[in-house]
Amino acid sequence: MERYTKPAVLLHWLIALLIISAFGLGLTMVDIPGLTPTKLKYFSWHKWLGVTVLALVCVRLLWRLTHKAPAYPANMPGWQQSAAHGLHLGLYVLMFAIPVSGYFYSLAAGVPVVYLGVVPLPVLIAPNPEWKPLLKATHYWLNMTLLAAFALHVLAALKHQFIDRDNIFKRMLP
Repeated sequence: MERYTKPAVLLHWLIALLIISAFGLGLTMVDIPGLTPTKLKYFSWHKWLGVTVLALVCVRLLWRLTHKAPAYPANMPGWQQSAAHGLHLGLYVLMFAIPVSGYFYSLAAGVPVVYLGVVPLPVLIAPNPEWKPLLKATHYWLNMTLLAAFALHVLAALKHQFIDRDNIFKRMLP
């Protein structure tokens, strides 16, 4: 059985863990009423996770462009292969778009992003109260789309593992 490379597997699971953490933290922080020290801390952590995800996704994409993915099983229907390619492409687009939309939402709200509280990221747009709600909604709906795509990705992996038994799932296991 052909497998993904160790760096690809590491990046896959690390990015997945960070995205799940950022998603959970995002849901938690927006439900905290008012402007509390805890809420501000969670917003900072959420931004740091987003910046980290974006950086790791860049590394992952570079790795993927220079290292061929294992081939699908010969008996896998063409429509499933096309669907898998489309879903993976969509996941990559979302993994870029979500941190970028959050970054621009933060800037439109007039809150600069300071990675790990130490490294100020460039302020690419001035505070903009007109863009703020649009960017907030964009960030939210991109996340909801990622949640749906993630669920589909997991369900497909489980289908391949337990119904098709074609070892596709095992290619990405550590």
